[in-house]
Amino acid sequence: MSETDDVRVWLVERGYNNRDLITLKYATPEGDRLFRKELAASAVDADTATAAKDVSPDNLEAVDDAATRERYAEEAARVADDHDPDDAI
Repeated sequence: MSETDDVRVWLVERGYNNRDLITLKYATPEGDRLFRKELAASAVDADTATAAKDVSPDNLEAVDDAATRERYAEEAARVADDHDPDDAI
């Protein structure tokens, strides 16, 4: 697969769980597909979370809930308007 086949996704949510992991969620501009990345909290530094990532379509999961899709689409649009893809946020 070439890089041109990758899909651009935007950071829409970040969270912390009881397993000491940071969860970053990136969604497509339509909010209908999601890329999830979990990192050890100790491995996260200032440059880890960028505004956008280009990922393989194989790494995306469907977002089934309509309200969540809408929220992700709105947040993806906001982040895309406010940041360059490589901005650390």
